[in-house]
Amino acid sequence: MAGKDGYIEREGSLGLVRPEFRAVVAALRDQVAHRFGGRLHSAYLYGSVPRGTARAGRSDLDVLLALHESPTEADRAEARTIESELDAGFEVIDGAGILLFGRDVLLSGLERYDLGWFVACLCTPLLGDDLAEHLPRYRPTSLLARETNGDLGDALPRWRRQAAEAADDAALQSLMRRASRKLVRTAFTLVMPQHGGWTSDLTEQAEIFGRYYPERAGQLREIAVLAGNPVADRNVLDMYTENLGPWLAAEYLTVHGAKAPRPYES
Repeated sequence: MAGKDGYIEREGSLGLVRPEFRAVVAALRDQVAHRFGGRLHSAYLYGSVPRGTARAGRSDLDVLLALHESPTEADRAEARTIESELDAGFEVIDGAGILLFGRDVLLSGLERYDLGWFVACLCTPLLGDDLAEHLPRYRPTSLLARETNGDLGDALPRWRRQAAEAADDAALQSLMRRASRKLVRTAFTLVMPQHGGWTSDLTEQAEIFGRYYPERAGQLREIAVLAGNPVADRNVLDMYTENLGPWLAAEYLTVHGAKAPRPYES
């Protein structure tokens, strides 16, 4: 959403976490503090849990950790251990996912309109000093659109490869979920500057996109549903990579341009 002054308001708060998810959030806080100690600058929740829209047994727990230094393989191993223990210990979540970045990357000029915006607007502080205090306020501009989702074309060959390598339905469903979310979010940010605001709700994102591209509206509505209820259907994935994806990537480049290249995996 955007406030009266046109800036995107930060979404989510710990106060919105539903009662059934509070125990897993508390366990996450304890695990992160114990395993990362002084290496941790700050920790954040994002996604449906801090927005108060999570569904018990269906939603995952999304976490961002900002470290004082660039994450090492040992740090990534610690994060995977936390993910596994939370997933095994709490049936209320459908898995946990932890992103790791160094503080300097999150505050860098290169990431000002991608990861920086993500922290400032989509992340809820859980531990440590909030990096948002060092970041600007954001409007739904073409620059923000370009730097957040101007990389769809890079994702398409990766999705083709992952679909070909998928060994079972679970792998296909996981890919379907990720790809569906990326497509809907990219479609929404394509029209975000015209819309003049932000929402993280995929159904709303598809509806808003459809106002500007009515010929694709039905397609995006169906994909928003698949983002929450993925199926193992190679024909749908082929449509993503050979039809909608290439069209959307080309339209995005025409309207907003390409995302600046990164010297690291973001």
